Amino acid sequence: MVDKKDLDAGFTGTPIEPPEGLAKVAQSAASGVKREVYAVTAGARNHPHTASALLTIGILAFGFGYLLGRSSVESAPRPYWR
Repeated sequence: MVDKKDLDAGFTGTPIEPPEGLAKVAQSAASGVKREVYAVTAGARNHPHTASALLTIGILAFGFGYLLGRSSVESAPRPYWR
């Protein structure tokens, strides 16, 4: 038969000791990322036209940079071992 003490062994709360070292750094970084994501989404929600314009400009800039990068690879001389 299963003892009641075995059933109460699961973790159901928060740790007693605060995180230290790498766990503390990871928790702090995750908290910072969450705050920044919330700030960006709140700004986009308040200014939808500006957000869509910035997104469009970003996509166009990425595409232009990709095309420039591809053209420079194609025009570069091939290494001698190929």
